[in-house]
Amino acid sequence: MSPAGKRGVLIGGALAVVAIVVAAVVLLTGGGTTSAEPAADPSASAAPADPSSVAREFLLAFGRRDSAEAGKRTDAPGTAGPAMDSAWTTLRPSTVTAKLGQVTAPQGGHATAEYTYSWDLGAGRVWTYSGSLGLVQSQGTWLIHWAPTVLHPKLADGERLVLASADLPAVVDRDGKPLIVSSAGGLRPADDKAFPLLRSALTSHGKSSQAFAVQRAGADGKVAETLFGNPDGDQKPAATGLSLATQTAAQAAVDGYQGKAVIVAIQPSTGDLLAVAQNASETNAKAAFSGQYAPGSTFKIVTATAALEAGLVTPDSTVPCPLTDRIGTRTLSNEGFDLGTTTVHTAFAKSCNTTFGRLASQLPADGLGKAATQFGINADFEIDGLPTELGRVDPAASPDEQVEDGIGQGKVQVSPMGAAVMAATAASGRAVVPRLWPDGTKVGTGYRPPPAEALSALRGMMREVVTGGTATGLAKSGPVFGKTGTAQFGDGAEAHGWFVGYRGDLAFVVFLEGANDSKPAVRLGAQFLAGLT
Repeated sequence: MSPAGKRGVLIGGALAVVAIVVAAVVLLTGGGTTSAEPAADPSASAAPADPSSVAREFLLAFGRRDSAEAGKRTDAPGTAGPAMDSAWTTLRPSTVTAKLGQVTAPQGGHATAEYTYSWDLGAGRVWTYSGSLGLVQSQGTWLIHWAPTVLHPKLADGERLVLASADLPAVVDRDGKPLIVSSAGGLRPADDKAFPLLRSALTSHGKSSQAFAVQRAGADGKVAETLFGNPDGDQKPAATGLSLATQTAAQAAVDGYQGKAVIVAIQPSTGDLLAVAQNASETNAKAAFSGQYAPGSTFKIVTATAALEAGLVTPDSTVPCPLTDRIGTRTLSNEGFDLGTTTVHTAFAKSCNTTFGRLASQLPADGLGKAATQFGINADFEIDGLPTELGRVDPAASPDEQVEDGIGQGKVQVSPMGAAVMAATAASGRAVVPRLWPDGTKVGTGYRPPPAEALSALRGMMREVVTGGTATGLAKSGPVFGKTGTAQFGDGAEAHGWFVGYRGDLAFVVFLEGANDSKPAVRLGAQFLAGLT
């Protein structure tokens, strides 16, 4: 809490007068009997003749906020009056009740008087504590010896009373860093640049919280102790699985790209959404969550899995990868390369369209749809405060459509969020339920992941994409597994660029709308991962 965030005035500073009504003053005699005393006339000129009288008159004046009269009952009126005004102005009570307790018998010109103060600070907050006044006799007159302890028994010289005043976290990320804060003006983002696409979903979970605490602080503003209340507020912040560090790295990566860029990151082990970033060029606010795009060759993750499960091939099976191949009435081609006869894992790493188009043609009509469902693409999740659409893969209506679907063209549609769930499923081997909050996702249509044997084979091929295939730009980014994709759209003159993959417990997708190549997506993936280390 910064010094500028606290209200307080050093004891001894002059402040404005606030009218207060004193409830009562009770005089407790040395013998222990209690009696209610009427308010004394503050204009009385006779000096109190004994410690009890001066203590009683001081407390009467203090309780009714008469700092001038109370100051006269002290041995330092020039300091005492402004100090009392400071306390009243800082705490702003509606009333203060000051009670006099035991008064010791005078000894050697000194005595003590016990006091109890009750400050009504509003909203049911009544601060009650006890202390003691020192009294001294000077030239036959008894006076209160002024010290900060007259206001509170723990106040030391040079200290002041302050009220805690700070913006409090209303929503925090997985590391406890504030994302939404509660302030005097209501809920607002802690950082205007962080998670702009999730602001509404995050704010809807935040609750306004108030920090209210009376503290003692030194002249430098450093708080020594909380005397009353709770400086941390009266509400626990809502905790999301988002990661501000991951978001910062993702945002920096997309902001450095000239075209339309999106990065989505998920934690496979929990389903926690870690980051969603897109740059200013991407004007579709729904692009990351529900934008439907052709996934291109990233969909070969699904096609390969379907072929492995069907027993058509193993990763080491030999397959043809010609430059072009006519399959039914469709002619597919690779991007300027011909591998001849090669292995499935090499064809996957190099992203051979002719190989995977032909494998798709050998599957049943619903083969790709069933495999896509195993990766969550056809699942339906209702994430609290965040509408999403992961994708859609239906049984092919014709053999030609089946061939096109096999390389992520045709009618196959996936959102960046859906692609991230696909990568997270490949990484974890489990059905991943994406979530912002621990219990904030309703599963409309769930799914079961591919069998472990198929996923094990797939992971080996995804690793080869990075070590010797189309994503070698990520080779120095640690043990990254993934698949690149270039997907034509519209009249085919333009294409999207994709990278879908994971590293450890981080699954991520880079989607570049209209990039015409997957290489920039690989570079952004490397920049994103570099920003995390």
